[in-house]
Amino acid sequence: MGLWAKISIKNNPKLRMICFGATGAFVGMSAYVVHISNAISYMSEDPKACMNCHIMSPHYASWRHSSHATVATCNDCHVPHDSNLRKYYFKAKDGTRHAALFTLKMEPQVIRATEESKEVIRENCVRCHDDQIDQVFSASHSAYERSCIDCHREVPHGRISSLSSTPNAAVPYEDGVIHEFPSKESH
Repeated sequence: MGLWAKISIKNNPKLRMICFGATGAFVGMSAYVVHISNAISYMSEDPKACMNCHIMSPHYASWRHSSHATVATCNDCHVPHDSNLRKYYFKAKDGTRHAALFTLKMEPQVIRATEESKEVIRENCVRCHDDQIDQVFSASHSAYERSCIDCHREVPHGRISSLSSTPNAAVPYEDGVIHEFPSKESH
């Protein structure tokens, strides 16, 4: 009898129980992480989903008071719109990166867009403002040589330089995002 036959799940009830238990623990922990992180909310178009991470408070507050607040959500500017496949792939990849940075407490004091994100933002500026771009630039000068944020750096977030740039900003409190821990006085 070979080694694999001896450790076969079919032939070993103890090993089968260990595998089922490990699988159950993994599924349970995964469901718990999805629940406490509000992971499903990131599939929505609601800008408040970005507020699941406290680091986004200044960005949400500055957008909320900008001219874009009435016509564009976070996803309108920050995710690709040429296909649903690319959109959700980008959201998953970017979200996983953000989750890892925040979970490991490696988020920078100043948030900067990655080169890939800058390209997506530029694509979306052009998608929404193509008619203005055509009016501003003649046929001999390509509007696409520069990024929109080269000149319009403060649109729509204003001048956000750090986590403390909008300390008194009115931002929505999302139930279940910040967990309350019992204080010593409550005992």
